[in-house]
Amino acid sequence: MATHSPLADLSQRLLGKAPDDLDEEERRVLAGIESGTTVSRDAADVSDEQATFGERLSDRVAKIGGSWAFIIAFTLVLIGWMLLNSDILAHFGRAFDPYPYIFLNLLLSTVAAIQAPVIMMSQNRQSAKDRLAASLDYETNLRAELDILRIHHKIDHLVLARLDAIEQKIDGLAKSAPGA
Repeated sequence: MATHSPLADLSQRLLGKAPDDLDEEERRVLAGIESGTTVSRDAADVSDEQATFGERLSDRVAKIGGSWAFIIAFTLVLIGWMLLNSDILAHFGRAFDPYPYIFLNLLLSTVAAIQAPVIMMSQNRQSAKDRLAASLDYETNLRAELDILRIHHKIDHLVLARLDAIEQKIDGLAKSAPGA
């Protein structure tokens, strides 16, 4: 005679599945129900715990590179570079990057070549965070649904037990009534 684990019983009773057919989220939810613990977790916290140094760095670069402060500062640097090489240093014959600013274009291309993939890494990480959040939301929703189902079963059981008790009282009264 095979013994069933509480997880197998919960799996069959609540989900109608064998434990081997459960996916990872369902297994975690049933384990939480069995142990009486919560399953809610913050996706940002979980993602930050799993992030590598490179992922955190790409997030910081994307945060800075995608800000108005960066755009304004970068614009000021570009205008300063052009003024310095067109007017100030050119006046003394010392412009190191005169118009058409070939060196500036090289620097801008280099910054763009480095910044674009770093920002894409950050976007990929954000997509992974969104998928993690959806998975955690699914776990929470499944847990709530299963808890509601369990409560519903308990209430049904209590109502049926109460109805049986009332029926037995009525039968007892009917048997003990005169003329029965």
